[in-house]
Amino acid sequence: MISDDFGIYQKRIGDFRLNIGYFDRILRLSAGLGVVLFDYIASASWEIVFLIFGVWSVTTSVFGWCPFYRVFGVNTCPASFKVNQEESVNS
Repeated sequence: MISDDFGIYQKRIGDFRLNIGYFDRILRLSAGLGVVLFDYIASASWEIVFLIFGVWSVTTSVFGWCPFYRVFGVNTCPASFKVNQEESVNS
């Protein structure tokens, strides 16, 4: 279990940590949904490009994690997670 500064506990799987902040997630979600909507009215030649970009944006905003942010060392998530040793020993 991982506890952030606010006492919220989350399970950690591997090295998966949130790296997208709230503003970035909202921006990605609205842009992704807009691109998917635009994809609906786009011509067939560009349709797959808009669909991939839109689904990628929506997916990363929902999960709060972007692999490209991890590769480049970018983290816009304001919470810093720390492992609670007492909790992990008792489990």
